[in-house]
Amino acid sequence: MITTLFFDLDDTLLWDKKSIQQAFQATCKLAHEKHGLKQQALEDAVRGEARKLYASYDTFEFTQMIGINPFEGLWGTFDDDHTSFRKMYEVIPTYRKQAWINGLTACGIDDPDFGEQLAEQFIKERERHPYVYEETFSVLGKLKENYQLLLLTNGAPSLQQKKLAITPEIKEYFNHILISGDFGKGKPDPSIFEHALKLANVKKEEVLMVGDNLMTDILGSNRAGIKNVWINREEKEMQEVIPTYEIKHLEELFELI
Repeated sequence: MITTLFFDLDDTLLWDKKSIQQAFQATCKLAHEKHGLKQQALEDAVRGEARKLYASYDTFEFTQMIGINPFEGLWGTFDDDHTSFRKMYEVIPTYRKQAWINGLTACGIDDPDFGEQLAEQFIKERERHPYVYEETFSVLGKLKENYQLLLLTNGAPSLQQKKLAITPEIKEYFNHILISGDFGKGKPDPSIFEHALKLANVKKEEVLMVGDNLMTDILGSNRAGIKNVWINREEKEMQEVIPTYEIKHLEELFELI
């Protein structure tokens, strides 16, 4: 019998991809106005440069383990109490600026000062555009009446808490919030799922994990012996990781439980 649901946060409850996309569009619009750059061309260039830079730092392995992507690095502070977070805190200001400066350079524009301005603007725009899926609150509200809810999210505590702060309604639905950066390992490591079971004081047979990412949410819960639900809004093809259930909309959860 299911008594508890574990939920992923980004792109399961929060529409993080859209928030990032909107922040890019609003920021790149400034470059179009000043230099006549095509907005999509600059966005593509900055995304590419950010990925390359992010992977070049000695903090990369840690970010992979915790589950922090390059675009979170473009607006997070990482002022968290952990040795590797302190390293990130030191390199991130340079990373943010350099990603935008290099993006401009890749588009033929040599303007470092403007690159720094765009880096700061992106942070403001990301904070200004928190998107939540339309069904998130209604589904959580119905579930809260009969189930224990635990939020299981990868990321830096400071950044995940910031996302929850700018969308404050979400955390009210949860009995427990577990962030990988606090625990020390992220999904798909089975140990964070086992820790979640202890927090919720439940057996694995009583739990359903709900998430959008096959390689973290689904793979990790599979490894921990927890049944799961893959929320596949974009109709992606299933890879070698097989979920227990697959849905396209959170409302479909009620048919499963």
